[in-house]
Formats: sequence, structure tokens, C-alpha cells
Amino acid sequence: MEKITNFTIDHVKLQPGLYVSRKDKVGAETVTTFDLRLTSPNEEPVMNTAEMHTIEHLAATFLRNEPTWKEKVLYFGPMGCRTGFYLLLAGDLTSRDALELVKNCFRFVADFRGEVPGASAKDCGNYLDMNLPMANYWGTKYAALLESITPDRLTYPE
Repeated sequence: MEKITNFTIDHVKLQPGLYVSRKDKVGAETVTTFDLRLTSPNEEPVMNTAEMHTIEHLAATFLRNEPTWKEKVLYFGPMGCRTGFYLLLAGDLTSRDALELVKNCFRFVADFRGEVPGASAKDCGNYLDMNLPMANYWGTKYAALLESITPDRLTYPE
């Protein structure tokens, strides 16, 4: 079998950033998949599932309510390796196009206090696996990175 695109990225060189992972045609439309990389793969500790789950709930809620982008949001979810998240948006987009959206999303995660949306037995299949303080930590860390992001953190390393 052919190696999938995700496994062709040099994870030794990959650093936290906001990358276009792939672009796919769906009929006449383009779907852009973004790699929101929060940790340095195989170098830094990965995120625990509880904070990733909390970020997923918060970010998905933010993104699907953001007035300008909500109609373009197709998916937000965790990477299996626990080093980041994928965001799928309708449109032929660049990392710069999504930068403000992602920055605002992670500021929301960083600043969120209170009951996590959808964190109940009725709404979620694993509602007890949440860690809001650590989600706030990762939101703060990633939002700070995005505030002063350099071009090399917007394009996958060669």
C-alpha cells in the first residue's frame, strides 16, 4: 500500500505550528485539512486524553459558533499521537487564512472557565474524562505560539 500523506511528513523536524496537511476535492469543492501541532513530536511529552477531550469540546463549540467561519467548519478533532488536532475547513485555504480563526479559538480555550459544553452523561460518551485546567494551559501555550508565529511554522519542514 502507498504511504499516506501524514506519514510522509518528517516528524523529527516538525515543530509546533499551524500547517496545511492536505487539500482534497469533494465534487467541485476543496476541503483543507489543517495540522494544529501543539507539541514537538517525539521530543516533548504528548497531551493526556483528558485535556485533549476538553479542548475538543471547547474548540468544536467555538468553531461551530464563530459567525464568519461556522459554515466552513467540517471537523475538529484530536490526532491519535496526541501531539495536536486536525481542523477541516471548506475552501482552498492557506495557514495564514486560518491563523486568526485558530488563534481566537485557542484564546477561547485558554480563557474558558465554568462547565465544559457537552460534558454530561447525556451529551458525551466519556464525559468524566475532562481536564479544564490543563486544557487552559495548552490553550494559553498554543495561542502564544500563534501570536508570534514565524513562516517556518506555517509550512511543513522539507
